[in-house]
Amino acid sequence: MEIERKWMVNGWPEGAGFPEMPLQEEFAMRQGYISVRPTVRIREEARTGGSTDYILCFKSGGGLAREEIERPIDKALFDDLETKIIGRPLIPKLRRSYLLPDGLVLEVNHVDEGQPTEFWYAEVEYDSVEQARGWDPASCGLADYLNDDVTDQPGQSMGEYWVQTRL
Repeated sequence: MEIERKWMVNGWPEGAGFPEMPLQEEFAMRQGYISVRPTVRIREEARTGGSTDYILCFKSGGGLAREEIERPIDKALFDDLETKIIGRPLIPKLRRSYLLPDGLVLEVNHVDEGQPTEFWYAEVEYDSVEQARGWDPASCGLADYLNDDVTDQPGQSMGEYWVQTRL
């Protein structure tokens, strides 16, 4: 079960006015969709200074809580799915993960950098729906940064972005 909230943001949460949040990792990603209803996605995750993983992901529904199944796949299958099944440019994104003072992790994503449709969003994953609903960004000094919560708004998923920009 994936339980996460999502916010639209502007830029990385760095510099004056932000709490101390150690950068945990950074990934350059490319992802594409075989289907958006239900979600069936492939993703290449290249860790800065590290390995590259290829993931096949299935997700149910949308919103705050949904089932998610992820499985590693090899590069050859990834390449075949990208070229023979999807056949469209994948979505590039850069993700940085920051450790929050309360132990949660803030994931910030820069999507389609340099394109007219580029945007930024942030997510935090939780252990329960109750924890997610009760968590206040102000508790970590992020009230101004995480002020546009789009978790329960239709059309805010990466799958919907795929439909709008790639199909």
